[in-house]
Amino acid sequence: MVLSPNARFDLAARLRTQPGVPLGELFAFVSGLYFRGKLAYARRFAASPDPSNAVLGAGIHIITPSAGLRSPDTLVTVDAVRTFAATDIDLANRAYRRPLEQSAGAIAEECGDCQVVLLGSVASPKYVDVLLDIFGERLCFPAEFVGRGDMSRGGLMLRQVASGSELEYVPVAGTVRTGKRPPKLEPLRVAGGR
Repeated sequence: MVLSPNARFDLAARLRTQPGVPLGELFAFVSGLYFRGKLAYARRFAASPDPSNAVLGAGIHIITPSAGLRSPDTLVTVDAVRTFAATDIDLANRAYRRPLEQSAGAIAEECGDCQVVLLGSVASPKYVDVLLDIFGERLCFPAEFVGRGDMSRGGLMLRQVASGSELEYVPVAGTVRTGKRPPKLEPLRVAGGR
């Protein structure tokens, strides 16, 4: 829908022009609740490896299909999105794996021994295997992700942002990453509503 030349909504129109749209905004539109939750949570709780140079978005990286890890503020155009769409996210695909390894390696070198929190699917080897090889024991994830699907994780993260309460992180290495589905999240109560 966002790539349609007939699309008239704001995001699609900006995507077709220079300089493009921020990657985080695009992915939040495409992935809905799940990615909105991840991005809001990361923006609220991410700690830059260099606190003296802390700016909004510092320390936050998005896994892309063909460009490795990128800032949510990276501007992308239709051409970049078409390349993303044409790239198979598979560990055997060098067009996916190599940029991810290179950018993760650069981040690992830059951040030293800091903790790296994965807010994506920890049950999938397509992300975890590459990142675990590079970050090792520094790679963590929210313990409450175990057993949750995409939408449940997105809803959980939005609730944590609203409450100002950060989740507990556990190392990816050696931790059970799949399990029984937890109870559904309680519906949010809207102020003045039900």
